Amino acid sequence: MCNLYNISSGPQAILEFTRAVANHAGNMEPGKIYPDYEAPIVRVGGDGQRELAKARWGMPTPSKFLEGKKVDKGVTNVRNAASPHWRRWLGPENRCVVPVTEFAEPDPASKKEGERTPNAWFAMSEDRPLFFFAGIWTRWTSVRKMKEGEIEADLYAFLTTEPNDVVAPVHKKAMPVILTTADEIETWLGAPWDEAKGLQRPLDDGQLTIVESP
Repeated sequence: MCNLYNISSGPQAILEFTRAVANHAGNMEPGKIYPDYEAPIVRVGGDGQRELAKARWGMPTPSKFLEGKKVDKGVTNVRNAASPHWRRWLGPENRCVVPVTEFAEPDPASKKEGERTPNAWFAMSEDRPLFFFAGIWTRWTSVRKMKEGEIEADLYAFLTTEPNDVVAPVHKKAMPVILTTADEIETWLGAPWDEAKGLQRPLDDGQLTIVESP
C-alpha cells in the first residue's frame, strides 16, 4: 500500500499538464508527501473550472472501522470501488488527480538485519517526469488529530489496482492507479463512471522503473 510519494514538479507544470485554469494552492515546495499531509490535487471547482488546490491525504474511514475510536486518521488508498462507502464519491464532482514524480513501497526483501525496512521508489523514468494518481476527494468534518479537535477539511485518496510486473516483486497486492496522458486526465475528471472505471488498471510494465530515493 502506497503511503509515501514525492512531487518535484512546480505548479505551472501541473496546471499546463492538466489544463487547469486556477491555482488555489499557491507556491508549492517540492518534497515527500506522507498520510495526512496537505498536498496538491487538481479537481473541478464549484464554478465548473478546473483548479489546482490543496487537500489532506486520507479520505473518511468507513464507519464500521471507527467504532469506539475518537480519531479518524483517514484512508489513503482505495481499492474496492464497488463499496457503498466509496461509490458516493465516484462521480466527476468528487474525482481529482494527484500530481506525483515518484512513489514508494516498503521493500522487505532489501532489509538488512537490525535496520528498518527500506523503500523501493518507482518513477516513469530516471528523469522522473510528472504523472498523476487517479483520486477522489470530499469536504468532511472529523477529528484527524486529538490536539486539533474537530475540523472541516478537504480530504483526498487515490485508487489502487493489481500491481504490474515492476511493482509486484516489491508489493504483490496493489499499486496506485496511474494516469500519464492528457486524455486519461480528461476521462478521469469528466467522464461517467462507466467509462472512467476502465482507468482502474495497472500501468504497462514498460512505463515504470525503480529509481533511487529522491
